[in-house]
Amino acid sequence: MTTTGARPTRIRYVVLAFVITAYFITYLDRVLLSVATPFIEREFSFDTITMGWVLFCYSIAYAMFQIPGGWFGDRVGPRLALACVVIWWSAFTALTTLSWSAASMGVFLFLIGMGEAGSFPISNRALSRWMLPAERAVSQGATHAGSRSAATVTPVIVVALIGASSLGWRLPFLIFAVIGIVWAVAWYGWYRNSPGEHSAPNDAERARIVGALGVFKSGKRRVPWKQILSKPQMWLLGAMYFCYAYDIGVFLSWFPKYLNAARGIELSSMGLYASVPFFAGLLGDISGGVVSDSVLKRTGNVKLARRLVSVAGFWTSAVAVLLAAFSADPIVSIAWFSLALFALELTVGVSWAITLDVGGEFAGSVSAVMNTLGNLGAAIAVALTAWLASRFGWTSAFLVIAGLAVIAGLLALTVDASHRFYRDEDEVAA
Repeated sequence: MTTTGARPTRIRYVVLAFVITAYFITYLDRVLLSVATPFIEREFSFDTITMGWVLFCYSIAYAMFQIPGGWFGDRVGPRLALACVVIWWSAFTALTTLSWSAASMGVFLFLIGMGEAGSFPISNRALSRWMLPAERAVSQGATHAGSRSAATVTPVIVVALIGASSLGWRLPFLIFAVIGIVWAVAWYGWYRNSPGEHSAPNDAERARIVGALGVFKSGKRRVPWKQILSKPQMWLLGAMYFCYAYDIGVFLSWFPKYLNAARGIELSSMGLYASVPFFAGLLGDISGGVVSDSVLKRTGNVKLARRLVSVAGFWTSAVAVLLAAFSADPIVSIAWFSLALFALELTVGVSWAITLDVGGEFAGSVSAVMNTLGNLGAAIAVALTAWLASRFGWTSAFLVIAGLAVIAGLLALTVDASHRFYRDEDEVAA
């Protein structure tokens, strides 16, 4: 049956919706850890530095397994790979409720981090074969909005669940584990690795995607690691993302604790106040992608479209963090932190859009390298922030955040999204 002249279907947006949900579930579990921290500390009598090392176990695993996760997705395809890693981390999220010490909890969190490390690179590969170039920043902004929407609602949900059950902090761990497994089964049943393998899109949509992206070669292809890793631009992009991930890592791991310890906000109210800046970040995720793709459509200049949003976002965030840290009024401080997270999150969808711009079919591996460096920053942020807050006070931790945001803006001026990081074998032979 021909579909010549038919209106293209939009099945690629269903793919996008699945990936947004995957990001949401990833951050349900990730933010769960930070919100549950005060309750875990109280039950096990952990001090701040001990809890910092427990959380570091998760963060370092998350950083270490980015490249293996991206390679796994590029090697076997995102359909199988993403289902596997979500089931893995969901199982260990449930098993974390059996923790009996700092060491045992650290092991469980390390295993959760191993699985979650593959989520973003594999999801990025899943989008690389479906989303059009002019939809990249918007789609990446939408996926990260999914993660930040989880960061927005998780504090309120977790605090309510902990207060409503004799299981305490263990109940949300069990519930979120079930949610992840249900999603993984649905993903594996519906998703296919390319439009050509899926029965839902019509010929018109397939033709539109192929016309924009080209025909992907079938079979397993070797990742051109030598070409990717030899590009100075790869390391500049990774350094920029290191700064971003350190900054957001502080908020994800320690912001609820900061509100309680430094601003005197009671645990019963902490969930609501912690949610406000993350809601602002959600708006930033969407806005950054919309603005960047809008500039790209108007100018055709992908380098300008990506740089403009990144530089403005990082430098605005740096100023807002300083104003928040030195504000005496807790409510005013939260307002400035909200602006800081809004501006910081303007940049994240753009960063991941760049990995699609330059990574093509190997976007999973390119994004894994970027995210490895980023999550090294996040891992350092978890441990270093605990030490800084204990030795010098919480303001010192936010001074570091502001400084790294300034550096990230400078690095963004050097990142060029207009050149792919590898050449196909056919191109090399020619």
